[in-house]
Amino acid sequence: MILNLLQADTLEQLAENIAAAPAAVQQPVEVSESLFSMFKMGGPLMWVLLALSILAIYLIGRKWWVINNASKIDPNFINDIRDYMSEGKTKSALTLCSKYDNPVARMVETGILRKDRPIADIQGAIENVGNVEVARLEKSLPLLATIAGGAPMIGFLGTVMGMVQAFFNMSKAGNNIDITLLSDGIYTAMLTTVGGLIVGIIAYFGYNWLTSKISDLVYKMESSSIQFVDIIINQDKPEQ
Repeated sequence: MILNLLQADTLEQLAENIAAAPAAVQQPVEVSESLFSMFKMGGPLMWVLLALSILAIYLIGRKWWVINNASKIDPNFINDIRDYMSEGKTKSALTLCSKYDNPVARMVETGILRKDRPIADIQGAIENVGNVEVARLEKSLPLLATIAGGAPMIGFLGTVMGMVQAFFNMSKAGNNIDITLLSDGIYTAMLTTVGGLIVGIIAYFGYNWLTSKISDLVYKMESSSIQFVDIIINQDKPEQ
């Protein structure tokens, strides 16, 4: 008899699990609907934060692609330039520079075109090209920094607007204050704060990460320019 009872309990539990299975399958849909409903409760500023988040992610991805391509420098590039210049093959050196689409190649190409001028002029020309390349790499970073600082402020604005809405609803209710009257304002206050912080954190870390990669590239550019100037100086020295 006890065995029969255990079997009955097992069958009953199995039936309950089968009945609960459809609900479990529908849970991701309910979660997504819940997230979207929470997003709408944040008010119109949530759409502004969403647009800023998309722009921040786009800027981070685009700048990473540009910096990554600019950082692809052949480790033997300067050595090949040294060999060509020592052999007097200026055209071969220029052809080698044209094969690479990066700041180092353009700086060296500028120096080769001015190899017969004084060293100060060569250094100045290379430095000017380097400044232009760095400015191109840093383009759009101020906008990303603005998003990093502005998104939390927009979230804080939503917090203030939500609290104003909550107190306004309380004043209209008079003595019949209900917690549901405060829910809309509190949702707006909390959700915009969270949204603003998330967007600000993404933009802030992305900005600092890209800045560090640009600093590494600038170091490579300076090192390569110094090596190239040394090549020109040694080339101009009379053989002893």
